[in-house]
Amino acid sequence: MLDPRVQRVLIAIVQVLALAVWFSVSAVVPSLQADWDISTGQAVWLTGTVQLGFATGALVSTALNLADRVAPHLLMAVSAALAAAATFTVALTVDSFGPALALRFLTGAFLAGVYPVGMKLTASWAGARGRGTAMGLMIGALTLGSALPHLVGGLATLPWRDVLRVTAAIALAGAAVALIAVRPGPHLAAGPTTLHPRYAIEMFREAGPRRVNLGYFGHMWELYALWTWVPFFVAHAAGSTSPDTDDRLLIFTTMGLCGLLGCLVGGWAADRFGRTPAAVTALSVSGACCVLSPLAFLAPAPILAVFCGVWGASVIADSGVFSTALSEVADQRFIGTALSAQTALGFALTVLSIQLVPVLADASEWQYAFLLLVPGPVLGVIAMSRRPTAGVPPSGPQS
Repeated sequence: MLDPRVQRVLIAIVQVLALAVWFSVSAVVPSLQADWDISTGQAVWLTGTVQLGFATGALVSTALNLADRVAPHLLMAVSAALAAAATFTVALTVDSFGPALALRFLTGAFLAGVYPVGMKLTASWAGARGRGTAMGLMIGALTLGSALPHLVGGLATLPWRDVLRVTAAIALAGAAVALIAVRPGPHLAAGPTTLHPRYAIEMFREAGPRRVNLGYFGHMWELYALWTWVPFFVAHAAGSTSPDTDDRLLIFTTMGLCGLLGCLVGGWAADRFGRTPAAVTALSVSGACCVLSPLAFLAPAPILAVFCGVWGASVIADSGVFSTALSEVADQRFIGTALSAQTALGFALTVLSIQLVPVLADASEWQYAFLLLVPGPVLGVIAMSRRPTAGVPPSGPQS
């Protein structure tokens, strides 16, 4: 008999390890710009292409109902291994921007078989009573994994190829854990026997999934643009043009460790006070951080660090809440499809916000760049604060 708590921890470990390749190239952008003589605009696409790849992979998974028709632990293991292989290839053989862009797209596409599937597996090991906390742990693991390249780059001055080799090896270890130790839980509903890709559209006709998805899209408008550009925001606040070792350690602490804490608190709050209050509170705090970011830019370094910690915790605290809510209000036969569709559309939206932040920074300066993100949490709060109707996620204390 498998222990649900052990399985949830193992799934979280896979997320920490496998997602290390997500920002592996973004963490070494200054070195790549020097070696390949690429512009800032090209460097942006090294992250944006991962988002596009993820959205594409998630759409393919949605169309084929892969997350509901393939053994989820096997799908997660194979996907993590392929993402690691794509990153290893960049480190070993790539010397120019074009091939790197193609491999980063593939990395994102393969990660679409890790993150949404991990959410489905987590839900399979958690009943309604503790699902928010369990999902918070899983999303916290994703946050920590995404920040790992900054830790690798901050602890030692490594050549960019070595940073990619280390993160690819970490992801490969995640694939091994998924293959050997992770299994589906007792709450896993039987998947469809035939293809039904239309559910990705049908769920928007239902009040509950529509409301949760709109809130999630507002959250995503802010999240990945912040994660991508906060190192440069911090560097420019200190009078530099690119992040140094200290900046990267600060980002790992505030976005990674504080983000993990935020996810755990957000998941606990979703179980204790309800999905809607937890989501609205997190969106409100992160939205306030967007508004206050120009003032934080001018603050002394210790105050800016605390500000980034609060922002790093709040910006991700609601992610697990939205995943939990959707897993409860969507058709139980298509949980994997619903989560894949949600993340596909959400990550496609991040491509636009990631591209626009440096445009605003160039037009004004980095002090005001994150004001662009304000509409995301505002719209998220509006969506989640609408009058409850049948089929919306629980809004009171969970028993």
